[in-house]
Amino acid sequence: MTGAPHPATGEASPWVVRFAPLIAPGGEVLDYASGGGRHARWLAQRGWRVEAVDRDAAALALLAGEARVATRQADLEDGPWPYAGRRFDAVVVTNYLYRPRLEQLLACLDPGGVLIYETFMVGNERFGKPNNPDFLLRPGELLERLGVGYTIVAFEQGEVRTPRPAVVQRVCAIRGEGAPPVLPDN
Repeated sequence: MTGAPHPATGEASPWVVRFAPLIAPGGEVLDYASGGGRHARWLAQRGWRVEAVDRDAAALALLAGEARVATRQADLEDGPWPYAGRRFDAVVVTNYLYRPRLEQLLACLDPGGVLIYETFMVGNERFGKPNNPDFLLRPGELLERLGVGYTIVAFEQGEVRTPRPAVVQRVCAIRGEGAPPVLPDN
């Protein structure tokens, strides 16, 4: 597993909640490595259409019958890329990192689309899993990966105390370079 276990239920990440208003109303969102679907459920309840993808069929089953949520079981690390030619108004990723697919994932974002990404980084090993450097971002890595072609809305990295102590890196970015967006309230 390349990230911490996803909660089957629970509240959406405050980072996702804060920046979701930047997503086009009624737009289509990819909840990548969705686990039990806490973000897919939260986004769908607010009017977005969501595709939740994960390799865990039992976790995806928790989303059965959820309005505006489609699920897809796929191995996100091996096999064919499940989203060739697909574009989304937003991509949400939390608690997951698999570098070899990052460029393909970013290619799924429509111009003007919103990337909301939050996962663990180097330093997290002192708090437990994930502790393998393959699954921990290096300082500033998300900013480096986005480089030219994205408007960075917000970036954070460091130690957090809730919901449990961890070292994380977070970014919200819009694909394309243009006028700065109106920032959502905290």
